[in-house]
Amino acid sequence: MKFSITIPSYKKRYLSEAIESVLAQTYTNYELIIVDDCSPEDLKSVIDKYDDARIHYYRNSQNCGAFDVVDNWNICLGYCTGDYVICMGDDDRLLPCCLEEYVKLIEKYPKLGVYHAWTEVIDEKSNHLNITAPRPEYETCMSLIWNRWHGYTKQFIGDFCFDVNLLKADGGFFKLPMAWASDDISAVRAARVGGIANTQILCFQYRQNRYTISSTGSSYVKADAIVSEKKWYKEFLRNYKVKENSIDALFYISVMTEIEQHFREKFKGFLSRDMKASPLHVFHWIKYRKKYNLSIIRVLYSFKMGFESRFHGM
Repeated sequence: MKFSITIPSYKKRYLSEAIESVLAQTYTNYELIIVDDCSPEDLKSVIDKYDDARIHYYRNSQNCGAFDVVDNWNICLGYCTGDYVICMGDDDRLLPCCLEEYVKLIEKYPKLGVYHAWTEVIDEKSNHLNITAPRPEYETCMSLIWNRWHGYTKQFIGDFCFDVNLLKADGGFFKLPMAWASDDISAVRAARVGGIANTQILCFQYRQNRYTISSTGSSYVKADAIVSEKKWYKEFLRNYKVKENSIDALFYISVMTEIEQHFREKFKGFLSRDMKASPLHVFHWIKYRKKYNLSIIRVLYSFKMGFESRFHGM
């Protein structure tokens, strides 16, 4: 089987590390597709250091930008000729065993639309920060959603491996502004028929740093994205075909029961973090509270929580 590893790129800072992590793979049947999103930095000078026919470089004529970053993910997908695709950040790294472990997983659980790698989170200096929650080797689509809402506190687009043809048939990676929940929804769509299989050893390194899109951007755009995410899940669950008397059915019932509460809590946490970062945003949320179905009490309580967290340096 052939893998397409894509790096939608804009930043030069860690690009060499990302490329070298791919070239260090123990499984060698892959192509590396790098799409420069019309960056003002000279990314090509980094790529030209590597003499490897598996590396393919393209440059967009126009910048997709942070708001439409998923567009560049899908531009990368359009260049893929492999059977499976991994879309990693230009600051992330694959561990040397990554593709080899995916091969084992695919051979054990063939014809799934998506597979997932256990992930280590590293900092700007490549030091270990933590690891993501371990997952069962196999789970259904509804189990994936339920566990994401209850235990999988972190996941990233780069720690998923998608069937290329299925992903293309679905219209590519799911787009929300600033890639909000695009990893979650893309994975859920791909798992809707066969489920998802997860590696049982660490295979991917996500770099947590101040330059990531998730660390930047308008809080108001993110608020609208949460609303859109909830709308998508409600529509997906309404049309989901669940097998009666199955474990999937039990997870489905739980997810349907909890969806309103889940997104209330998600928005509440978002508000607190936003007002911790920018206390004056409280006036915006009061003004637009009806748009987001927020009470004055909810806004002021979130402001209080954010302010106290900021005050205590938490």
